[in-house]
Amino acid sequence: MPNQIKPLYFDYNATTPVLEPVFKAMAPYLKEHYGNPGSDHAWGLAAARAVAKGRQSLADLVGCTSDELYYTSCATESINIVLQGVMASGGHLVTTAIEHPATLQTTKALEGRGVTVSLAPVDDQGLVSLDAIKAACTPETKLISVMLANNEVGTIEPVAEIAAWARSQGILMHSDAAQAVAKIPVDVKELGVDFMTIAGHKIYAPKGIGALYVRPGVELAPLTYGGGQERGLRPGTENVPYIAALGAAADMALADLDVEAARQRDLGTRLLKGIDGLGRPYLLHAADAPRLPTTMSIGFGGLLVGDILSGLVGEDVGVSAGAACHGDHAEPSHVLKAMSVPQDFAQGTVRISWGRPTTVDDVDDFVRRLGRVLSAL
Repeated sequence: MPNQIKPLYFDYNATTPVLEPVFKAMAPYLKEHYGNPGSDHAWGLAAARAVAKGRQSLADLVGCTSDELYYTSCATESINIVLQGVMASGGHLVTTAIEHPATLQTTKALEGRGVTVSLAPVDDQGLVSLDAIKAACTPETKLISVMLANNEVGTIEPVAEIAAWARSQGILMHSDAAQAVAKIPVDVKELGVDFMTIAGHKIYAPKGIGALYVRPGVELAPLTYGGGQERGLRPGTENVPYIAALGAAADMALADLDVEAARQRDLGTRLLKGIDGLGRPYLLHAADAPRLPTTMSIGFGGLLVGDILSGLVGEDVGVSAGAACHGDHAEPSHVLKAMSVPQDFAQGTVRISWGRPTTVDDVDDFVRRLGRVLSAL
């Protein structure tokens, strides 16, 4: 039989595996402690304790109190609760040109309901400036929404600086931190935001669980109504197993955040050195910006991303595209367009992201396989 090569997963920004400590924390609530947290018996009380414990663990990770966190199904839902809740009565909203579709598509829907939306531009590193945000605001601005870290190129945005100015103007501030939490230190008090969204499946919890931070004293209209769970902001029976998993993922991150971030940054340095050694023209997007330690967006000059991805699939490697292929050309993502990345490099862009299970050997093997693919092109 031919030798089986190890599959190499380098798409952690898309989703992460559920790691063993997280699965172990979740499993009892699927089979043994299956009660409804709202029930006043042993089964229900066990479930309620899991909900409370998970909430406290997540609060410890992001620097708030447990009663400032609300469980949701995902970051997309959290974003919708904030944007639609704040803008329910109309007004002006400011965001950036490189936000996740969960934000940009919600703002499009709000525009259809009479909300005015302004997109602040970013520079060629994917950074939005406070001046750009100020220029986009008007006396009617109710809400500013700026992601903490970009999901495609990894740029870390100056959210604390923007939030401080927004607070001085009486404008609410939201940050989508789905890609930042558990990868870099994130403290809602230091950021000064009014709202922050979190995604479980980006930090080794299952898909289907998320959270929303709401600063005390801020009023937010719910999107749904029901039994009053999550203090009425997001009613519905709590997803106890996934909440337990999210809490365990938060505990895992808090235990070694700085050490693991440094390790993953070293992996990125090694990866880039390896790519540089392949001798193919490339562009590292946002090379001069503060970036996540787990993310690299690389544009290969003169190539189409579809051809690169097809080759990597044949090598049993998983990455993401930075452009959508259409026949003999590729359409760069809205992020690369906003950064004014040259077309020749934009259409050959792949996003490479790694995580806790990734090893030095994985990085070296990835570079070898990528080299074979590029040579064939």
